[in-house]
Amino acid sequence: MRVLELAKRRKTVRQFLPDRPPKEDILKAIKAAKEAPSGMNAQPWRFVVIDDDWLKGRIRELCEAEEEKFYSRTKGDLMAWLNAKGFKPEKPFLSEAPYLILVFGYTKAPYWLQSTWIAVGYLLLALEELGLGTVTYTPPNPKPVEELLKTPPEYKLQTILPVGYPADPKPKYERRKLEEVVSFNGF
Repeated sequence: MRVLELAKRRKTVRQFLPDRPPKEDILKAIKAAKEAPSGMNAQPWRFVVIDDDWLKGRIRELCEAEEEKFYSRTKGDLMAWLNAKGFKPEKPFLSEAPYLILVFGYTKAPYWLQSTWIAVGYLLLALEELGLGTVTYTPPNPKPVEELLKTPPEYKLQTILPVGYPADPKPKYERRKLEEVVSFNGF
């Protein structure tokens, strides 16, 4: 499939069918992600796949505790948007998805942050091509999850991707028109 078609089709998924995709599909998507370009070819990413139900449940508990803190101090436009969209501190997709792919960046590498997120972009499109859905969930405080997984201090959790067959009825959010987001020779 062509990249533009994949990008147009790909949407955020927070609800999953209970069927577990083959582990080979998860590895195939990560295989594509690791082909992303990176500063000095450092390839600063690390993908941790979680399929253990207890561990997924514990990650959910830790993230929801941090979400509670986040929601308690969030106000203004952001809180209004979260309420309007129906978002809450509960993140059931973290334990209901068959897999979690945690993406870490190696902070000692040059351009580690940008490089890691390019790999995430590749991963999102590869999952879409395989018929798998996900959401880029960024915990408000990744430290508790890093501690749970005994993450070396030079690695930072960037996102948690719950992965499975989509069961989310929500449509993809509308995208801006091309002329709204591009200009030539100046802003």
